[in-house]
Amino acid sequence: MSENVASFPIPEPQGDEYESQPKDVGGVAGARLKSFIERIERLEEEKAALAEDIKEVYAEAKGTGFDTKTMRKLIRLRKMDGDKRREEDELLELYKSAVGLV
Repeated sequence: MSENVASFPIPEPQGDEYESQPKDVGGVAGARLKSFIERIERLEEEKAALAEDIKEVYAEAKGTGFDTKTMRKLIRLRKMDGDKRREEDELLELYKSAVGLV
């Protein structure tokens, strides 16, 4: 026994056809979502370019004799709040003392 089911052709995507025509589906605003995705993609590209620039600066610093590992630590410390930095320093000194490094 076969069912008689109407068959409708399902259109195949043509290049960026579906990508360029966002839809609202299940309460999700397609155009708004696409806008967020595209913004994030652009920012990720910028972030990758900046990361490459930073890498080049570190390479230049290393080439002139600076220790880049120490530079990275210094940059991390400069980002920290003064109280947080002091707390971390005190805790490090306490731990160093506890294991006999001082």
